[in-house]
Amino acid sequence: PDAVYNDTAVHAFVSKLMLSGKKSLAERIFYSALEKIEADHKEKGIDVFRKALKNVTPLMEVKSRRVGGANYQVPIEVPDRRGSALAARWLVAAARKRSGHTMIDNLSAELYEASQGMGASIKKREEIHKMAESNKAFAHFRW
Repeated sequence: PDAVYNDTAVHAFVSKLMLSGKKSLAERIFYSALEKIEADHKEKGIDVFRKALKNVTPLMEVKSRRVGGANYQVPIEVPDRRGSALAARWLVAAARKRSGHTMIDNLSAELYEASQGMGASIKKREEIHKMAESNKAFAHFRW
């Protein structure tokens, strides 16, 4: 777990945020983003983070299976650990794609939007769910 909130999800998220082994910088960005959320929106930063992670976590995804010479996109349920890892990855990627501001601003905006059910990371999750839903006919290839 991390030092400030004693939470393993925070530690995992900071590790995803880290580039080139600069963990102290990643921690500074993360904690500053939470402080910015608290200052701007009058909500506890850690609660916004947890809600954003929960909202972005996918329930289903598609996995490619080769059956009889053809590849099928088979929908499968996402285990909890993989789901939270995907959510963290998507949140960081969406924050990095935002333009114009510092990473602290981008991350705080993305976390807040995700906690409200909007933003690029939520769009990514909806895309994955839509793909799984449209390939529901191949669910019997799951094993």
